[in-house]
Amino acid sequence: MPRPFRFGVNMLTPAGGTDWRTRCRRAEQLGYDVILVPDHLGLPAPFPALVAAAEATERPRVGTFVLNAAFWNPTLLAREAAGTDALTEGRLELGIGAGYVREEHDRAGIEFLSPGGRVDHLRRTVEELDRLLRDDNHVPKSPQHPRPPLLIGGNGDRVLRLAARFAEIVAFTGAASDRTGKLVPLTAEQLDERVAAYRRFAAARESPAELNLLIQFVRTTNDRRAAVREVLPLTPHLDEDQALALPLLAMGTVRAVAEQLRERRERYGFSYLTVLEPNMEAFGPIVQELAGS
Repeated sequence: MPRPFRFGVNMLTPAGGTDWRTRCRRAEQLGYDVILVPDHLGLPAPFPALVAAAEATERPRVGTFVLNAAFWNPTLLAREAAGTDALTEGRLELGIGAGYVREEHDRAGIEFLSPGGRVDHLRRTVEELDRLLRDDNHVPKSPQHPRPPLLIGGNGDRVLRLAARFAEIVAFTGAASDRTGKLVPLTAEQLDERVAAYRRFAAARESPAELNLLIQFVRTTNDRRAAVREVLPLTPHLDEDQALALPLLAMGTVRAVAEQLRERRERYGFSYLTVLEPNMEAFGPIVQELAGS
């Protein structure tokens, strides 16, 4: 049997306390299961925002989507994660990745390593974080045992191998960075290959991980072709039919999009779906359509 759907929204806009709480409550009203915060300069500070989100809501879990490992010392990150998990009463899901935006590293005065160097740092961070959070003597203590669920995001072989070892949740971006750091969408066939690679790496796991996909563009419409023309300038290497098949797009009527997502769950195993905050309202009826299935 496939995993039931879960839905997350990645909150992108910094706000004061009243506005932040209102937006988080709206996400809960729309049926989202997880309220997420990214780790980019100029966006909300992840851990304070998650504590405030948990205080404002009752049902959703909260999570980072995803932390840039280069910004964090693993010992200090373990303190932040365990403390946040305690303050949210065990609702934290900890997402982390290698980071890809050179300009943010430059602004923070952090060396922008090669792709291999960034993955090396991610591996060391995850290994130490896992060790510290599993330690019964670690203070503060996480209420979740043996530690908060770990989400690792990325598409490369080394990141997927790391996720196969440590992650309860594996997040596929549906895009890959080119040499300039620009994200280029993966075609349906390319994503097939990446998911298949992960499954090979994870063949020895005792229990399968939950698979996540970030959907970056949502349009509820009766005219899918008109909607996809909005994104064609971002995908000049694709024609309309190829663009419509991109896994990171959700376009059509509510029922049609719901069926698309069921098909993707069957094809790839994606049961945990995340949208960006600007798509939160548009995706809400689709969340309701798929709730409990």
